[in-house]
Amino acid sequence: MSQATPAPAAPRLIPFFYHLVVNATRLPLVVRGQRVVALGRDLIPATGRLVIAGGNHTSNMDPFIIAQTLPAGRRVQFLAKKELFTGPVGWLISAGGSFPVDRSKNDLGAIRNALRVLQAGGTLGIFPEGTRGGQELQGGTALLALKGKAPITPVWLKLEGKTWIARFGAPIQPAGSVKELTEQIGLALDRLGQMG
Repeated sequence: MSQATPAPAAPRLIPFFYHLVVNATRLPLVVRGQRVVALGRDLIPATGRLVIAGGNHTSNMDPFIIAQTLPAGRRVQFLAKKELFTGPVGWLISAGGSFPVDRSKNDLGAIRNALRVLQAGGTLGIFPEGTRGGQELQGGTALLALKGKAPITPVWLKLEGKTWIARFGAPIQPAGSVKELTEQIGLALDRLGQMG
């Protein structure tokens, strides 16, 4: 009797390196005299699979600021552009649990990895606009949430003077079509952005 082949594992997250990366990225903020404030953190589900959808992606620091503001039990694994995964920096990002996506094509490997994170009960971080400074929401966030049966927590980042504000919204349940869910994500992010 043959044994079933085990399902491929989610991208590996090494807790020591995850915390090392998150804490190391506090240093540039300290050097600039900046601080980070989280609003609405109590809205983030305490356990279970989750998609964190970041709005207004404008800085390389955005993923790290989100990671710094999550509750203690949450470790977020980001989809990140493949160009970041070279040399020592790439190794550290990988050890911290993030994984590459090739934005020049439909990267099925990255989609599978994202779904594995969710299926393992993890937290997936994604920026729905797809790139820094993007203006249009892509459907990938909704697709992953629907396929991974994971609620979506929207977050809006803003730098006010020397304070980074991460404002979290209420979870959006994975229901409806990709288009409908994408519209819900967009509305939620717009509301958070308008709160100032």
